[in-house]
Amino acid sequence: MYTRKRVLIITYYWPPSAGSGVQRWVKFSKYLPGFGWEPVIFTPENPDFDLKDPLMAKEVSVDTEVLKFPIWEPFQLLRMLKKEPLKDPAIILETDRKNLLDKAAIWLRANAIIPDPRIYWVKPSVKFLGQLVDSNDFQAVITTGPPHSLHLIGRALRRNYGIPWLADFRDPWSMWEFLDTLPMTSWARRKHRQLEASVFEEADALVTISPTFQQEMEQLSGRTVQLITNGFDPQDLPEGFDQHPPTSETLQVVYTGVIDAIRNPLPFLKALKSVFEQVDRGVQLTFVGRVSQQLRQVVDEDSWFSKHVVFAGYVPHSAVFEYYAKASLLLLILTNTKNAKGNIPGKVFEYIATGRRIIALGDPEGDTAQILRKAGAGDVFRHEDVEGVSAFLENFQFHGDIGDYQVAGKYDRKNLTGKLANVLNEISAGRHPEP
Repeated sequence: MYTRKRVLIITYYWPPSAGSGVQRWVKFSKYLPGFGWEPVIFTPENPDFDLKDPLMAKEVSVDTEVLKFPIWEPFQLLRMLKKEPLKDPAIILETDRKNLLDKAAIWLRANAIIPDPRIYWVKPSVKFLGQLVDSNDFQAVITTGPPHSLHLIGRALRRNYGIPWLADFRDPWSMWEFLDTLPMTSWARRKHRQLEASVFEEADALVTISPTFQQEMEQLSGRTVQLITNGFDPQDLPEGFDQHPPTSETLQVVYTGVIDAIRNPLPFLKALKSVFEQVDRGVQLTFVGRVSQQLRQVVDEDSWFSKHVVFAGYVPHSAVFEYYAKASLLLLILTNTKNAKGNIPGKVFEYIATGRRIIALGDPEGDTAQILRKAGAGDVFRHEDVEGVSAFLENFQFHGDIGDYQVAGKYDRKNLTGKLANVLNEISAGRHPEP
């Protein structure tokens, strides 16, 4: 029987926001009460994000307390100045057509708004939460980033009230590949490293999502970093879902998630066309989620791609399983950047759970490749290995290399929450958690 303790979880992304970062903390919050911890969520009232999944709110227990506090973000001002309905801040970075205002905004984002545009939420949040922490019995606080400015809220609460603090890193900070896309000065780089170092030093526990990120953070911080990956919730799998892929004359390939400047599917498209352009068997590649304008343009300008590539657009997470059910093969596009080795998209575990074969472009020795290899669930090819991908598709086309794969127990969301609870137990008792 557990004695219930309270933990304050500070997160920018929360339903109706969509994405793996949302699922990570929604699932932790779902299972924490079973391990003796009552989650209290603190999140922006009016956050600036484009991808939404209103149905994700159903995952949040009615017993979970969610506190929403207003936020002001610079991008709201940029929208007003541009006088156009920009949908996603990332589009400015991806587009080749940047006017002077766009370039000025990007430079200011890189060098004057550190560590990120949510920095303006830190001081008012600390003031508000200070009163809350003073009058409530919290045994721990958690911050999760990016945005990494949220860790500064945790740092202030730790300094001012001595509350045990866990900092969760879903991406690196000073070594984050996203920063390389910005025109950042050496001064701004140093500022990021200084802020990061203070968080590394003052947090009672550091957590990250992949073995590579864990190793890099331990080298930077000189201390133990806990590894708690993302995972899969068996309850997400619809009742009656068939883990054996359907047999069809048309090979159905499905990709779910974002395609952007650091996720390039073009080598796979090239291989797909080379294999199927001259054969009788049909093929369809479906992209479920937001894709870049570059990919849309490539498909529009090629008559074969136009017939065989479908853009389903963004759908709620629960609806993704309808596409999994029809798929013969699942496609995974990993980043091709300096953080690529540690890149483990949250959907990897969901992909494995469907029982579909997986083909991925990425680092064959990276963390994702290791997981797929141990599960016997798929193959990872380097982005430039068009011949290797083509050979895989030719083999799959004729032999239908289908397996029935289960997610290892250690990736079950409930088991992962148990690891998180153990870390919270340690820091709330004034001890340093062991790896």
